[in-house]
Amino acid sequence: GARTAVVLGGGFAGLASALSLAQRGWSVTLVERHAQLGGRARMWHEQGYSFDMGPSWYWMPDVFEHFFESLGERVHDHYELVRLDPGYRVVFGDTQVDVDANRSGLTRWLEEREPGSGRALKQFLAEAEEKYRVGMGDLVYRPGRSLLEFADARVLRGLLRLQLLTSMRRHVQQHFRDPLIRQLLEFPVLFLGAVAADTPALYSLMNHADLELGTWYPMGGMVQVVHAMERIARARGIDIRTSTEAVRIHTEGRRAVALELRSAATEDGAAAPADQRDLLTADVFVASADYHHVDSVLLGAGRANYGARYWAGRTMAPSALLLYLGLDRRLDGLEHHTLFFDASMDAHADAIYTRPRWPEEPLFYTSLPSRTDPGVAPPGGEAMMILVPLAPGLRDDDEQRARIRQRVFARFRQHTGIDLEPHIVVERSYAMRDFSADYSAFRGNAYGLANTLRQTAILKPSLRHRRFGNLYYSGQLTVPGPGVPPSLISGMVVAGEIERDFC
Repeated sequence: GARTAVVLGGGFAGLASALSLAQRGWSVTLVERHAQLGGRARMWHEQGYSFDMGPSWYWMPDVFEHFFESLGERVHDHYELVRLDPGYRVVFGDTQVDVDANRSGLTRWLEEREPGSGRALKQFLAEAEEKYRVGMGDLVYRPGRSLLEFADARVLRGLLRLQLLTSMRRHVQQHFRDPLIRQLLEFPVLFLGAVAADTPALYSLMNHADLELGTWYPMGGMVQVVHAMERIARARGIDIRTSTEAVRIHTEGRRAVALELRSAATEDGAAAPADQRDLLTADVFVASADYHHVDSVLLGAGRANYGARYWAGRTMAPSALLLYLGLDRRLDGLEHHTLFFDASMDAHADAIYTRPRWPEEPLFYTSLPSRTDPGVAPPGGEAMMILVPLAPGLRDDDEQRARIRQRVFARFRQHTGIDLEPHIVVERSYAMRDFSADYSAFRGNAYGLANTLRQTAILKPSLRHRRFGNLYYSGQLTVPGPGVPPSLISGMVVAGEIERDFC
C-alpha cells in the first residue's frame, strides 16, 4: 500500500505538509488539538462578529498561487481576493501616509519629506525585487540542511548581491535620510521578529512584497485560506482528526514509531471524554506543532533534537497582546489596516528586544476587516482587532493587559476623536499565556524565531531530527521562518525532503 505519514498540527504548515505529501501519493493522517483547523489562523465568532485570531495580512500572493498550483488547484477557484487600496495607513504623530496601490500618493509624501526620495525609492525597490526573485524564488525553497545548498555560483553571486552581511537599517540609511521614511521602510521587517539593525538587508525583499505585490484580503477572512486547504485535503482522502491532542512520540532505535493521542478538551471548556489513548503508527512523522514543545515534551529528555541550553539561546520573534473588539458603530475615516507609529519606535523595540518588559508607550496596529468585508460584523457594526507587539516570555497578567488597553484606547481617541469604550459589544484579549495554553508556544511566542543573521537558513532548527531519521519538523520555528507564506513553503519543502529521503 501507500507509504503512511502522520502530520501533527493543523496550522498552515501542517496543512501544507499534509497536502504536499498526499500530492506525492502518501497516505496521510493529520492530527489537531483544536476543534477547528488553522492553528493561529483560527476564527472566533461571537454575536454576529467574526475575528481572524491570528494573521491578518495577506502578502506575497504569488506564494499562495504557487502553493495551490503545486496541488493542481487555483486560488481563485477557492476564495475571492481583493487588493486593498490603500494597502495600509501609517500614522506618525502629526503626519500620516497612505501606502496606495499605484504609489502616487506615497511618492508625493516622500518628496515632501525628502526631495529626491521618490527616485531613491525606485532604486531601492529595484534592488528589493532582485532579492525577492532570488530569495523567494530560489533560496527560500532550500531545506537548509547543509551549506552545499548555497554552493552553486548563481546562488553565491546572488548571496553577495543579497547583502546578507549588511543590516536592513544600514541599507535603508544608504538610500534615505528622513527618519519617518526610514521607519516606513523598516516596518515590514518587524514581522520577521528583530530590529532592523539585526536583520539582514536581504529582507528588503519584504518591501518589494509590500509596495509592488500589494496587500490583499480574502473575502471572509484569512480563515478562508484554511477552509480551502481543508476542503482539498478532505477531497483527497487525508484523514483529519480534530479535538485530538498528541501526548508523546514513541521511538525505537533510530526511528519514531508511533504518536500517542488523547481526546482534547473542547473549546467551550467541556472536559475531554474519559482518557482514551490511541497510538498512530506511520512510516514518517511531521511535527508542525511548536518545535520546542515537540522536543521537550513529546519526545522528552534525552531524545530532543535540541537541549534546553540551545532553546535558551534562541532569539524569538515578538509575542503580542491582541484585543478583539465588536463595536456597535462604524469607524468612518479609518482604513482596513492602520499602523500607529506615533510613539518612539526605538523605545518600544528596546522593551521587546533589549530589556524585555511591558512597554510604556506601545506602538500598535488596528485591523478593521469590516471596512472591506461587511460580512464579518452585524449591520452598522465593526469588527476590530488591535495588536501590540510584546517581548516573548513576559509575565502576562491582567493588570498589564488593562494598562496597555487603556493607553492604546487613549491614543486611538487622540488621533480619531473616537472613544471606543461605550461602543464595545464583544471583547476578548489574547496574549502570551493564551499562546502558551492554545499552541504550547515556546515562551508564549506569536511569530516564531526571529530572522536574525545567526538564525537564517542552515542556522535555524533543523527540519529533520538528527537521531530519528523519519521525524521531520515544519512551521515557524524551522526553515524558512515566521509568517504565512513561509509556513506554506515549509510544508512544501519538508514534503520534498521526505520524498528525497524515502524514495
